[in-house]
Amino acid sequence: MSYYKPEDLGRFAEVGKFAPDSMKSFFAYYNEVTSLEGALSKREKSLIALAIAHSEKCPYCIDAYTEQCLESGADPEQMTEAIHVAAAMKAGITLIHGVQMHNALEKKGI
Repeated sequence: MSYYKPEDLGRFAEVGKFAPDSMKSFFAYYNEVTSLEGALSKREKSLIALAIAHSEKCPYCIDAYTEQCLESGADPEQMTEAIHVAAAMKAGITLIHGVQMHNALEKKGI
């Protein structure tokens, strides 16, 4: 049995049940940033969102942005490349934090 249920994505607005003004503000911001064409096209924004969805391991977002990528004209090759970029970034981010470990070791004279 899976913890995540695809049908729960449709219930996202229910998160605002006890904080409707906050949820309304979130959706206004979210829709403005993700839906409007600006310096980035909707396709580019969808690819970024898909990459982040994978990096953050959100199955709801992966489902939603896989669909949105296809609807905005992205192809599977572009989508796959986007998640590889996210994976490489996550690896690099993990490794660069190794400098903090080196700093701590240096303080101990190691």
